[in-house]
Amino acid sequence: MLAMLLLISPEIYAGHDYRDALRKSILFFEGQRSGKVPPDQRLKWRRDSALRDGSSAGVDLTGGYYDAGDNVKFGFPMAFTTTMMSWSVIDFGKTMGPELENAVKAIKWGTDYLMKATQIPDVVFVQVGDAYSDHNCWERPEDMDTLRTVYKIDKDHPGSEVAGETAAALAAASIVFEKRDPIYSKMLLDRATRVFAFAQKYRGAYSDSLYQAVCPFYCDFNGYEDELLWGAAWLHKASKKRVYREFIVKNQVILRAGDTIHEFGWDNKHAGINVLVSKMVLMGKADYFQSFKQNADEFICSLLPGISHPQVQYSQGGLLVKSGGSNMQHVTSLSFLLLTYSNYLSHANKVVPCGEFTASPALLRQVAKRQVDYILGDNPMKMSYMVGYGSRFPQKIHHRGSSVPSVVDHPDRIGCKDGSRYFFSNNPNPNLLIGAVVGGPNITDDFPDSRPYFQLTEPTTYINAPLLGLLGYFSAHY
Repeated sequence: MLAMLLLISPEIYAGHDYRDALRKSILFFEGQRSGKVPPDQRLKWRRDSALRDGSSAGVDLTGGYYDAGDNVKFGFPMAFTTTMMSWSVIDFGKTMGPELENAVKAIKWGTDYLMKATQIPDVVFVQVGDAYSDHNCWERPEDMDTLRTVYKIDKDHPGSEVAGETAAALAAASIVFEKRDPIYSKMLLDRATRVFAFAQKYRGAYSDSLYQAVCPFYCDFNGYEDELLWGAAWLHKASKKRVYREFIVKNQVILRAGDTIHEFGWDNKHAGINVLVSKMVLMGKADYFQSFKQNADEFICSLLPGISHPQVQYSQGGLLVKSGGSNMQHVTSLSFLLLTYSNYLSHANKVVPCGEFTASPALLRQVAKRQVDYILGDNPMKMSYMVGYGSRFPQKIHHRGSSVPSVVDHPDRIGCKDGSRYFFSNNPNPNLLIGAVVGGPNITDDFPDSRPYFQLTEPTTYINAPLLGLLGYFSAHY
């Protein structure tokens, strides 16, 4: 009975072109590029920006991604984005077809920057740009004249969460490049090893060390313990070294592997750790990780409609909803884990026990697919929440580069406050940020397409990153 309830949606919708959605979801990352855009840039309205990043600190920190609709480079979510793009390619790259090459390019744009940010031993540059200065302006990145202050963590100002996530990103990406570019892969893994050692040796939260700069934007509310386990898990997967396995086993209780298992995102890695590590258990190779599989099973049960944890709700239209802003970040990251775990279970011929109910791999996939279909248009608003996909999608997203006329159409500079009229305009954004998935609706299923509602209309890189894997899989199987 419950299994049936999970799959029922209020209306019957037409199928989706998941391949087209995948292509566009990867293209979005080209619109978020910072630095010198390459000759093969496909979103032509974006041009070079922030070419002096890092100069105030005597280092080259050009490149990388703007995280959302502003022009700051936040290292914590950028690293998580890179980790999730890499995991998408590792698990679902074979189903991405011709888009695999573009996905790998998107990963490398992230890792090239993270390599620059970790070039000095026992130092990680974790942010470029003063968020308060940036948010005081509405200007395209090509005109940016706000403060490009450089922030770092080091031995005296630790930041184990951002260092641990950076190590995870570099380690995960090293797997992506293992056969494509062995030399680059080794560089990534060597650097991941060094950064993780720094994160572990000099423990502390960057939210304490750099509170004024990173809070409340990407403040670490969840502690740094999960990122240490997360980094170790990816290093173990990439290097196969026993030292990381021993670190995970020894520290799983101390670092609280079982905490807040119904959440996964840039700040909280617990559910991701449990799903990632469980693969080895399900393959019959790591009984010493059995507790992680138990945690992963509990996590899966906490998401299922009808039996979900109180902090996980479903709207009338079928959308997974968690409290806080930018709900789609939870939708894509949690759906990614549902799909990933369903594949691990399928290969092991296992199911998830949820009390009196049993969840099959097929059921997990259906729940994940229902969320993706909601994003693409199967919802009460009958609109896609991915820009450029479908006939109806958000037109006035909270994004500086998209909403201000491009340098192609308006070569003259548009200053800090001069862009405000575009922010308050009722006209659609002049530049389509194709593939951008906005924060989206919440429990009401309503969506006001308006820039000031930034928690609903702002896209982020970490919304799209898990979507690459989801769309890759569904494009090949549906």
